[in-house]
Order: sequence, then structure tokens, then C-alpha cells
Amino acid sequence: MLSEKFLCCFAPSGSPATFFPKTNCQMNPKSLKFRKNIYGKPEVEWQNDDKFSPPPLHFNISHTSSMIACGVTVNMPIGIDVEEKQRRIKNNIISFARRYFSPHDVKLLTAISDPEVQREEFIKLWTLKEAYVKALGKGFSAMPFKTFTIRFRATAVGDFHPCGSSVSEPSEVIVESSDDSTNLTSNWQFALLDVADSHYAAICTEKDTSVGGEANTPMKLTVWKTIPFVEDVCVSGTAALRVLGGIIEQ
Repeated sequence: MLSEKFLCCFAPSGSPATFFPKTNCQMNPKSLKFRKNIYGKPEVEWQNDDKFSPPPLHFNISHTSSMIACGVTVNMPIGIDVEEKQRRIKNNIISFARRYFSPHDVKLLTAISDPEVQREEFIKLWTLKEAYVKALGKGFSAMPFKTFTIRFRATAVGDFHPCGSSVSEPSEVIVESSDDSTNLTSNWQFALLDVADSHYAAICTEKDTSVGGEANTPMKLTVWKTIPFVEDVCVSGTAALRVLGGIIEQ
């Protein structure tokens, strides 16, 4: 079975989709069956019987032209998104944000005078929002990005700050309803990562209720760089993986 940690694998695009390293899972991946929920998100469909009744296995996949990311968890939904750091936005960023983001997101981006920093912060917010709606199992069409705001809160002082600020303490990522700024969705946790200095990756999972779902409970995350049949190495805690947001235990 999988450990209680969240497993995340990154592989070059075009690699064979063999995403079951280091899980000590006794099941042959070829025997897995899949289904889609009502919004089209793929799910594992376990074939339970009297001799084998595994806990629910959740996964999510994202890709760019140069990287594939796959996140796997047990007992809790997961959403993952990966974006190239050098991705260029064809439209004006503020105009684009006004169309798709919440008023608070637009205000945050408008306050950034440096165009390059503004572009980077836009991509980070997009990546976090994408991971959240995928964790919900809905996707963009069923959960428009305008309906919620992603905010960063320094856990040591309890106040909010932009994800591009210089706050050194770990930052909890908060989901806030655009209709009610006092309504913080506290049952989800996030990780925002800089992967190999070339991609931003966001991971969103439901909090583990077995530990009380406390705000500052770290996300237990193990990250692997995988090139099937060539390389399979854990990059958690190395220079290849930089945590930009979220409370993480690697």
C-alpha cells in the first residue's frame, strides 16, 4: 500500500506513463480500472472483494510541453497543476485577470509594478487555482476562478501577504470565497513549488481528518523525478525543489 505521505512524480513530457514508483503497492498497475466523475475527472475504480479491500486511491495528472506531473494520495482527493515559469501570456495580464480572477486577485496583480514579477505572480495564482478546482473534482467550467481567492498567510503572525513577498516564515495558503471574505475554506491544504527552476507546481489535497485538520498541520510530501527506465530519484529536500508556499514536511 501507499504510505500516508503524498507522492508526486515529475517526468519529461512524452515519457511512458508509469507513475507507480516507490509506493510498495502489491497491485499490478495493469489491473487498475478507471472511471470518470460527473465532471470528467478520472478516478481509480477498485474491484473490492472479501480478500482485498484497499483504501481509496486518488490521483491527478498535469502536463506542459516539457513536463508531466502526477500526484497520488490515499483516502483524500488531490489536484495538481504544473506550468512553465517562462510561459508567456498573449493578452494583457490585468485585462486577462479581470476576466477570470476575483477582484482581490486583480488588486494584488495591479499593485505589482514590475511586468516580469506581475507575470510570475499571475502564473502562480493560476497554478494554485487550477490545482484547487481539480482537487474538488470539478475543473474550470464548473468552478470559475472568479468565485474564489487564493491568499497567503504567514503562520507566525497570522496576517496575509502576496505570494511574491519576502516573508521568510512558512506561509499557509488559504481559499477565500469571493462573495464572503470571512468565509475561509479550511479543509484544504496547498503546496506551491519551484521545480528544477523551470516550472511552478501546485498541489491541493483535502486535510487529513485523522490528525484533526489543524491549520498548521504540514503536508507530508515526497517528490520524485522520474524518467521511466532511465532515472528515478527522490528530489524532496534538494536544490531541485523549492517550496514557495504551504506548510510542507518532506
